[in-house]
Amino acid sequence: MRIGFIGLGTMGQHMARSLLEGGHEMVVHDIRREAGAPHEEAGAEWADTPAQAAEGAEVVFTSLPGPPEVEAVALGEAGLLRGMRAGAVWFDLTTNSPALVRRLHATFAEKDIHLLDAPVSGGPRGARTRKLALWVGGDQTFFERYRPVLESIGDQPAYIGPIGAGSVAKLVHNCAGYAIQTALAEAFTLGVKAGVEPLALFKAIRQGAQGRRRTFDGLIDQFLPGVFEPPSFALRLAHKDVTLATALGRELGVPMRLSNLALADLTEAINRGWGERDSRVAMLLQEERAGTDIRVAEDQLSELHE
Repeated sequence: MRIGFIGLGTMGQHMARSLLEGGHEMVVHDIRREAGAPHEEAGAEWADTPAQAAEGAEVVFTSLPGPPEVEAVALGEAGLLRGMRAGAVWFDLTTNSPALVRRLHATFAEKDIHLLDAPVSGGPRGARTRKLALWVGGDQTFFERYRPVLESIGDQPAYIGPIGAGSVAKLVHNCAGYAIQTALAEAFTLGVKAGVEPLALFKAIRQGAQGRRRTFDGLIDQFLPGVFEPPSFALRLAHKDVTLATALGRELGVPMRLSNLALADLTEAINRGWGERDSRVAMLLQEERAGTDIRVAEDQLSELHE
């Protein structure tokens, strides 16, 4: 299969190499001419423009820094729209704006070119070892047709939904990850300043309820199905624990910005009379603020517990 690949940066260089090793005919392009040298040595052709990389390609991949670069590569004077043929498929691996993805999807569809957003997660190591998740939005027919090609890049390609859904999933993942990172830094500095040796503290929290499960598995038990009785851990007890933690922060002079926000939600939930329900019932407050209902049937979640 002839593939065009644009963007040979930290992630793209490895993903392009994986496709080459999968036996595909490859044409590559990057704004840095030297970035293509290793791929040319491995058998790829060099293209001076995105349009040239796309000419004659059945599939085009882009792996770029962000929305401005994607739009330029797609719609520029020597961009993909000028080079891709009718019937070709474009997978954008960039962490991108869902609004831009949907707009480009409509523009390219007018020329019978099929765009799917397919951001990846796993970092440079995952890109190098093909241990990547690919979250794909767009026409599921093309996802299934080109799944073997996607599996040359990563071990976990997954269809998420209509165009833009992959980008939404990636943004949710990254936003949650960095919010958790900030919360961990906040709580961990509290523990160390309170006199606990850092490695001992890390080992302790890793052995706890949150440390023993995957980060996002806390959504499965109560929040997604909307079932908060009987409680696994009562809201009133969670409120007590976070109250004690923030009090310790004040005693030691440790800023507890996120913890105080969490305490405010727990307090509001307590004031609604939810104290004996599961502590995750406080998450319903954000549903109200966002104006959205999140419900997944419990039988749909059973496979996630395996």
